[in-house]
Amino acid sequence: MMKRLVQICLLLMAMALALGACHKERCAHNFPPDNTDVRVDSSNLPLVWIVVNGDSIMRDKRISAYIKIIHNGDGRLNYADTIAHPGQHVDYEGYIALRHRGNSTYNSSPKKPYSFRTLKQPLFKSGKKKKVAILGMGKDNNWALHAPYSDKSMMRDLLAYEISRPWMEYVPQGRFCELFVDGVYYGVYVLSEVVSTGKHRLNLPGPGDQGDALTGGYLMEVDCNDDETYTSKHCPVTASGDPIEDRRILFQYKSPDRDDLTQAQLRYIRRHIDDMENALDQGRYGRFIDVMSFIDYQLAMELGHNVDGYRLSGKFYKRRDSEDPRFKMVVWDMNLAYGNANRLDGWRTDTWIYQSNDLMYNQGEVYLVPFWWQRLNNDPQYAAKLKARWAQYRAANLSEDRLMHTVDSLAAVLKACGAEYRNSQAWPRWGVQVWPNHYVAKDFNDEIAHLKQWLHERIAWMDRQLGYHTNL
Repeated sequence: MMKRLVQICLLLMAMALALGACHKERCAHNFPPDNTDVRVDSSNLPLVWIVVNGDSIMRDKRISAYIKIIHNGDGRLNYADTIAHPGQHVDYEGYIALRHRGNSTYNSSPKKPYSFRTLKQPLFKSGKKKKVAILGMGKDNNWALHAPYSDKSMMRDLLAYEISRPWMEYVPQGRFCELFVDGVYYGVYVLSEVVSTGKHRLNLPGPGDQGDALTGGYLMEVDCNDDETYTSKHCPVTASGDPIEDRRILFQYKSPDRDDLTQAQLRYIRRHIDDMENALDQGRYGRFIDVMSFIDYQLAMELGHNVDGYRLSGKFYKRRDSEDPRFKMVVWDMNLAYGNANRLDGWRTDTWIYQSNDLMYNQGEVYLVPFWWQRLNNDPQYAAKLKARWAQYRAANLSEDRLMHTVDSLAAVLKACGAEYRNSQAWPRWGVQVWPNHYVAKDFNDEIAHLKQWLHERIAWMDRQLGYHTNL
């Protein structure tokens, strides 16, 4: 039976590659695009085929699937018809454990994101994980396929990563690609690293049960209650510093996950978070947080005016005390940033997100910005370092010319061989408001022009607030 299923899977892959087959009936329950007749002859983007053999892709359980990625190298075309174009470079192919991922990106978008783990063998045999390098990204077995939908520029996550990469210890890598599921074209995706522990990601040794080994490493996340959480002993606060008593900050265990933590490790990381928050509340935080890492994270969230910033997907980690006892931050989940939200004033360029709890609370938001950021920004020493760091950013990759060049470069990649156009054929949304767009662009060029204008206004406002003056 297993041999027969493998043969069917490989046969479907061959048919999809050779004929550009569109198995509409096979993908009808897997959230296909509006237009399932889009064809791809060639692309400058890697071509990713996933075969599920008609199985339903689920959110809470992984299924066996097969993946094949064609990538002939930067500057070279990748061809969908591998019979007419033999000898193309297969960047990776093999079994994967596949599921849907995301919260708002899953619930509010018909274009669904995916998470997959690379395997030595399919789940119905052993499902043993296999670490692989994909598209120039370091070896690991945990990957994401982001599905830009409400972000019609399709670049907001990658833009945030590129802005943050020169400054932060770890920033995820991602690559644009074009995705097929059971032979059906699903559009432009971003194949990305997941923020996780590993040699080529957050290189944290797993914690032990005593001594120095007990103190690290841990990856945690400020997030919602869709997984087991630890509740902060501190409330969020208003812009004036008053506690919001009926809201709490929740922490999820990311690595090790909750089920893999021993009781000693669980007690340690909870106590250390308590100590860190107590220190922040009392203004003596230097022992517990890497101040520059927190500043870099804040500047990323504020430049993007990210309505989910700080309070959702707020990933932070800790190494062993002998290496570095302080918590550090990681940038993640920026698809609603850079003016791409008509809620919680996300479209504005003239407010601070870290001060937005009053607005969020009044609009019924459950998850608010942790009190950390209000306390930090009220500290003159932190505020001075924040201003100095912003000046460093502005003199480097956040000079306006360089920032706009980054946007133009990402846009050029999407336009060069028609990937953006094919995506809009599969998902025709130009001129259509989708949640939570504030600006409704008429086409891709209009969207990019709006993004650049928004960035221009946001930078000018932050310059004024942080006392930065150009020499112009």
